Amino acid sequence: MSTSNPEYSLAELMIVAAAEAFRDNGEVLATGIGLLPRLAASVAMQSFTPDLMMTDSQAWMLSEPNAVSGRQPGQAQAQESWMGFARIFDNVWGGKRHAMVGPTQIDRFGQANISALGGTHQQPKVQMLGVRGFPGNSICHANSFFVPEHSRRVFVQGECDVVCSIGYNPERLPRGYQLDDIDIRLVITDLCVMDWQGPQHQLRLRSLHPGISTEQVQENTGFEICIPDQVENTAAPTAAQLDIIRALDPANLRARQLRDNPVGDRRQVC
Repeated sequence: MSTSNPEYSLAELMIVAAAEAFRDNGEVLATGIGLLPRLAASVAMQSFTPDLMMTDSQAWMLSEPNAVSGRQPGQAQAQESWMGFARIFDNVWGGKRHAMVGPTQIDRFGQANISALGGTHQQPKVQMLGVRGFPGNSICHANSFFVPEHSRRVFVQGECDVVCSIGYNPERLPRGYQLDDIDIRLVITDLCVMDWQGPQHQLRLRSLHPGISTEQVQENTGFEICIPDQVENTAAPTAAQLDIIRALDPANLRARQLRDNPVGDRRQVC
């Protein structure tokens, strides 16, 4: 008997789909950048990967994740040990981390941009965060991508305007690296779930969110993706998973993360 609940939002569907990126990761530091990725790592930790390590986003490692809403100042947390910068970087450089990040641009190589858009390097049209930790993170440990709005502005036709992270581009590999050393796991968007396991590390469609077609995914991607003959629907959240999400986000901040908070199963939309 199925335990899936048909009444779920797209945000909740994406949280559960993103949680799968952390399945069987073992004892690695899970870092979800943003509210929905943070919830995804928390759901994974509480559902099927209990060995995941997680911090309170400051200096403590937790044996169970903090809620993202509803917490009171000074409220106790399930802290186990101090997790300052020195130990964080030990995990990063040792490959014992899996980060789920939200790039502004992603190209066909899996290279990502969070730095600047358009113009020249000296004078871009839009200045953003800068490369931050993307270069070192992407060569040291696993990364997954979380994209709230799947479009050609994100999945760009050429290379990213600024290449901030390593991808499956032979011309940009650091000395001593091979393509098989790159570890980009899942790509979760508001349309589908993808990975980089197509021919020659081509971006490949893994599952479609209910009510979305392969044509919609390809039309909103600026380069050709690998589409298998059979593509399943993304699994709906179970009742137990929804209970975990609601306990972690009692104020329902997740409902504000996607425009108009759409339903998860868009086959139901007239």
